[in-house]
Amino acid sequence: MRVEVYAELMARHASRRSILRGLASTAAVAALSPSMLAATTPQARAQADLRKQILAIPGVGKGSPTDADWQKVGELCLAATKASVKEGEFAGVELTFMGLNNQNLHNFLFRGFLRPWEAYTGAKINWIDLAQADYNARLQQSIATGTVDFDILEMGAPFEGDTAGKGLLDEMPDWVPALIEADDLVNYLKAPVGTWAGKSYRITIDGDCHTFAYRKDYFGEGSISGMANPPKTWEEVNAASKALVGKTDPLTGQPAHGFLDPLKGWGGFGFYFLEDRATAYAKHPDDPAWLFDPETMKPRVNNPAFVRAIQEVMDLIATPGAYPADQINADPGTTAFSQFLAGTGSMLTWWGDVGSSARTSDTSVVGDVTGFGILPGANQVYNSRTGAWEDKYNEAPNMAYIGWGIYVTSRVSGDEKRRKAAWSAAAHLGGKDLSLWTAAYPSGFQPYRNSHFDFAEWEAAGYDRAYVEDYLGSNADSYNHPNAAIEPRIPGIFQYYSIAEDELAKGYAGQYKSAQETADAIAAAWEKLTDQIGRDSQIALYKASLGM
Repeated sequence: MRVEVYAELMARHASRRSILRGLASTAAVAALSPSMLAATTPQARAQADLRKQILAIPGVGKGSPTDADWQKVGELCLAATKASVKEGEFAGVELTFMGLNNQNLHNFLFRGFLRPWEAYTGAKINWIDLAQADYNARLQQSIATGTVDFDILEMGAPFEGDTAGKGLLDEMPDWVPALIEADDLVNYLKAPVGTWAGKSYRITIDGDCHTFAYRKDYFGEGSISGMANPPKTWEEVNAASKALVGKTDPLTGQPAHGFLDPLKGWGGFGFYFLEDRATAYAKHPDDPAWLFDPETMKPRVNNPAFVRAIQEVMDLIATPGAYPADQINADPGTTAFSQFLAGTGSMLTWWGDVGSSARTSDTSVVGDVTGFGILPGANQVYNSRTGAWEDKYNEAPNMAYIGWGIYVTSRVSGDEKRRKAAWSAAAHLGGKDLSLWTAAYPSGFQPYRNSHFDFAEWEAAGYDRAYVEDYLGSNADSYNHPNAAIEPRIPGIFQYYSIAEDELAKGYAGQYKSAQETADAIAAAWEKLTDQIGRDSQIALYKASLGM
């Protein structure tokens, strides 16, 4: 959707929900999903039946999925493996897989999905499990020391500069894209994402963006927030958070709270949540850059837009009762899983896990009262080129992390049997039908294929239509937004983020005198890092990542 078309829709006061519904429906039509094709061909009917079957495992409202469920789904989705690999073909092959173990998701599911694959192919997989906060350090250590000790890697696109750019990945074989039906990916996840120097390296298993989740029982006529509608801007988010101090949560009877900022670092991943507040101020519609100046790599993290975002967080820290107790030690895992889903707080930004977990996890109590939208906007946007604020409404959804993918390392490049085994395992995890299950149930991943936006399939699994339209719509509208904030796939990006987390923690703890001083400390450290990596090369790669 072009910027001017989107602006015209907003000018006509088209409701956000109607726009979201239209985008999601368009995606579904474009994908020609199995339910739409069910009456056309035997093959399409069989696929539709399979997708219906796996979505009933275990079924929405029937408790959290178990290892037995993951294995069952993995077994049912083996058709592509059986079509490309002979039974027992990889006997004697051992592969090491490195990925996350957060919230009993990611690697835990992969184990279940791949167990039937191991039984059929004869291969064995060994596991390296990492907490989110440890991921960047472990990967960077392997890169820096040249001791890559894994054959298959769960990794996000931002790390492609650190890995593919240094020859550490194996190029995708030409038989893989058709096997995984790569054309089904939403547009923003297609090339150049997953590629480096014109070569493909990634099987996408996720479509990351941050969306806005809120408690519907906190907003509306007569609600405790005093607001008829959920906040549309970050200014309104802070106002609502302050207005809720001293009130009682209508669901739990505990103290009511507003927005849940994660104030503790998370191995670099926590910086995305400060970005969520900043992008509406910092990402101008006429400028693709927002983190650095593309001509000089001078950081923009200390410009007035980012300083305003940091100040908003500091304002809530300074307001007694605005945050839950000990929020200074809450990382993003805490805000989503221990707070929001458990009934503490009324608003947060997160990846799609919240949308599926709210309705399908045993630990969630907010499934019936959760609504979704794209990230809040702002009534002003900072123009970095002119150095001035502009008085106009602006939205800029944060495409945080550009999704997880499965990569194969160059450790297997010289052994064709091990190489085929590694790519076969990766392709199984990135298969079209299995991906629908991971989008609909707690997995660590969110919708990322056009075929994921068929409302009827989700309804058949047990989701109600209004919830699906809201949740899927928030994802579709973020992916398709004309002013989406895309992060750069440049070497060292998570080193920048980790530095920012460290300095933000100092600022939130009061070690710096102001938001500006905090932001200046981040910018100074980023400048040093850019010089260490190589400013000229970073400028070239940053421009390339922005399509300049």
